[in-house]
Amino acid sequence: MSIGVKLLKEHRYQELWQRYCGFIDLTVEEFMAMQRHLLLEQLELLRGCRMGQDMMAGATPGTVDEFRTSVGLTTYEDYAPYLNEQREDLLPAKPVLWQRTSGTSSGNGFKWAPVTQRMYEEMGRAAFAVLLLSTCKNRGDINFDQHEKILYALAPPPFATGCWGRLISGELPLQFLPSLGEAEEMTFEERMTVGLRDGLSQGIDLLLGMPSVLVAIGERVGQKKTGAGAKELLSLLSRPRALLRIANGLMKSKLSRRPLMPKDLWSLRGLATTGRDVSIYRERIRELWGVEPLDVYGCTEGLIIAMQTWDRQGMTFLPYFHFLEFIPEEEVAKSSANEGYQPSTVLMDEVEAGKNYEIVITNFHGGAFIRYRLGDMVSITSLDNEKLNVKLPQMTFYSRCDGLIDLAGFTRLTERTIGEAINLASVDCEEWTARKESEKSPVLHVYLELRCDDKPSVQVVETAIHEQLKKIDRSYAETETMLALSPLKVSLLPSGSFRRYAARQRTEGADLAHLKPPHINPSDDAIEALLNGRPAVRETTAVRVGSP
Repeated sequence: MSIGVKLLKEHRYQELWQRYCGFIDLTVEEFMAMQRHLLLEQLELLRGCRMGQDMMAGATPGTVDEFRTSVGLTTYEDYAPYLNEQREDLLPAKPVLWQRTSGTSSGNGFKWAPVTQRMYEEMGRAAFAVLLLSTCKNRGDINFDQHEKILYALAPPPFATGCWGRLISGELPLQFLPSLGEAEEMTFEERMTVGLRDGLSQGIDLLLGMPSVLVAIGERVGQKKTGAGAKELLSLLSRPRALLRIANGLMKSKLSRRPLMPKDLWSLRGLATTGRDVSIYRERIRELWGVEPLDVYGCTEGLIIAMQTWDRQGMTFLPYFHFLEFIPEEEVAKSSANEGYQPSTVLMDEVEAGKNYEIVITNFHGGAFIRYRLGDMVSITSLDNEKLNVKLPQMTFYSRCDGLIDLAGFTRLTERTIGEAINLASVDCEEWTARKESEKSPVLHVYLELRCDDKPSVQVVETAIHEQLKKIDRSYAETETMLALSPLKVSLLPSGSFRRYAARQRTEGADLAHLKPPHINPSDDAIEALLNGRPAVRETTAVRVGSP
C-alpha cells in the first residue's frame, strides 16, 4: 500500500494534499533552493559515470554557476550513442525501465529515455498530484477514492503515457478499463471497444490521454450505432446497467437536440490531458466530456514538468524532476541563425512575465539528460497566481521551436494561432495542416478537409480565415497593409482524406502519434499522401519548402 493510499483510507486529507500538491505552495526562493540541492546531488552521479564525463567534456563543476558556464547545451544527437543501444553501464544510475518517443525527429530513430528508481518514485508522486488537481475544486479538496474507474486512453509502454499508467496504478489502485495487462496487449481500436463497453456497465470516473485521442474517443461515442446489431443487442440485454445508461444518455441527447456525447453517459470526476495541442482541442473536449481538462506539460525525456491547478489557468512548474533553465526567445533566434552560437539561459527566479522561452532541463535522480534542449517554447504568463496565492511563475505551452511559420520576417505564426483563426472563421473542418511554401512570395498554405455537406467555396473559406488571422495577429495584418501581400492560400481536400491517410499509416505500421500529419510544417511526403492517396513516410521533422 502506497503512502498516498494509506493517507486516503485514514482520511488524513491535509497530509495527503501536502505530500502530493505541496509544490504549489513553494516560494520562488524555496523552489530554487530545492533545485540547487538536487542539482549538486546529480553532479556527483554525473562525475562518476562515463556518459556524464563525456557530456561535460571533462569539466568537474562544483556549483550551479560553474555547471552553467562549463557545460554546453545538448540535443538528443549527443546521447544517441549511449541511449539508442541502452548502455546502462555508462549511465549515472541503473534504469528500472526505458521510455521512448513515438517520433523520429532526431534522425536516429526513436528517442530513448531511461527512468531510474528514484525518478520512478517521484513520477508516482506527480501522477497522484494530477489525480488530486484534476478532481478538486479548491485547495485541499479531496474528491476521489482508491476505487475510481479510469478509461485506458494511453499509448502502451514503452511509450511515456503507458509507463505513466503503470506508475499511477502503483501509487493508487485505480481500476483501468480495460485492465492494464489486457490493454497493453491490445490495438487502439480493441482498447477503445472493450474500454467503452466496460464503461457502460461499470461507469467511468477519470480520463487521462492525449487531447486528439480524447476527442476521437468522444466523437466515436456519438457515431456508434449502439445496439444496432443483433449480436450487440444480445450483449446489452445481458448487461442491464449498460442498457439503462444508454437509454438515459439517448434521452439527454434527444432533449438537447444533438448527437449522443460521452457526457450524456458518464459524469467524470476529473479529466487530465498531456500534449502540445491542448489549447486547440480544449473546447471540443469540454463539449464532449462535460469536464474542463487539466493540462499537464511533460515529455519522454523530462517526465512531468508542469501542471495546471483547479482554476485551469497557467501551469505551475514542479521542482523535483530536473534543473530548469530558460533560453530567451531572442537567444533562440540567434541560435537558429548561427549553428555554432551557444545561447544564454536564465533561471526560474529570472524569467519575465509576458516573454517566451525555450526550456532546458537537467534530469535529477540519476537521469541521463544534461542541459538538454527540449525544443519547446513556453510563455511565462505571470510571475504568480495571485488569486490562488501561488507564488511561482505560471506558464503555457507556446509552440515547438521548429513549429513556427515565419512570413516575410513580419510574423511568426504558431499552431495555436492558425487553429484559433480556423475556429473563429466558423470553418467546420474535419482536420487541417499548414506550412510555409514559396511561390512568388512567402505563402501560408493551409490544407483543409471540410466536414459539412453544403461546402463553401475555397474563396469563401480563404477569406474568412484570412480576416480572422488579421484580427488575431497584428503582424500578420501588416504583411497585407505594409507589404501588399496576401499570404494565405487554402486548398480543400477531398472528403475522407485524413481518414484514408490514417488507414494507410496504420497499414504501414505507424503508431498512434503518426496517424495524422502534424498541424504545422508537414513534410512534402505527408502532403503528397493527403493529395494523392499514397502512404506517407513515418517522420515528424518537417521538410520545409523555401527558407523559414
